[in-house]
Amino acid sequence: MSKGKTHVLKIWGDFGCFSRPELKTERFSYPCPTPSAARGIFDSIYSKAYDRCTKTAQFYWQVEKIELLTYPSYIALRRNEVSHTVAAEGTISQWMRNPERFSPIVVDDKNCRQQRQTMALRNPEFRIHAHIMARPGFENSITGYDRQFERRATQGKFFAMPCMGCREFPAFFEYIADVQKEASPAAFDQDLGYMLYDVFDLRRMNNEFAKPYVSVFRAVIENGVLPVPDYFDPKVLKPEVSHAS
Repeated sequence: MSKGKTHVLKIWGDFGCFSRPELKTERFSYPCPTPSAARGIFDSIYSKAYDRCTKTAQFYWQVEKIELLTYPSYIALRRNEVSHTVAAEGTISQWMRNPERFSPIVVDDKNCRQQRQTMALRNPEFRIHAHIMARPGFENSITGYDRQFERRATQGKFFAMPCMGCREFPAFFEYIADVQKEASPAAFDQDLGYMLYDVFDLRRMNNEFAKPYVSVFRAVIENGVLPVPDYFDPKVLKPEVSHAS
């Protein structure tokens, strides 16, 4: 696969929550976005998921590093969440065929409403470096992809509102053309242990109907910078890879 130029986005918001999976239902945020969340921000601005002829993904975003521009500050929040999920194969298709027999999920119903504690980030601000990885057969299109992303990002365009981990925490962004003129990362160091890398297998050409495929990596923040290894790097542990050191 071919690599494009490095793009840099500065993102910020009022709140953010990049949940640590080991804490289960009570959400506690990492001090910075996971590579998966960072990739999602770039995807929300520009992505070409499928080729019309082959129905395969044309490229994916590879995050290089994440910089913390502010020292992590946490705030405790309580949120009402629903415990039920809507099955696309069943509930939605039944509602389309017979709307009068459809029973919606009501947030005010005490039987499906649950209060959850969230330790979220307050006023988070990051700088994310990433580049495009073209899939086989689309290597010659990288220059065009880079230009389209740069044009969209500088104009503030996006397909879906970028978010700080959760949809209720919108993320604002700015395209950084010259990183040398920007402020240095915050003086923050922390060994995060094994951090979630992604929830999809980025080697797949089509993840639309793929089952979750969790990968992790050893994340260490030094001087406010979290280096992110390439997805194919042995440091990224995948289900079929032994966790033995």
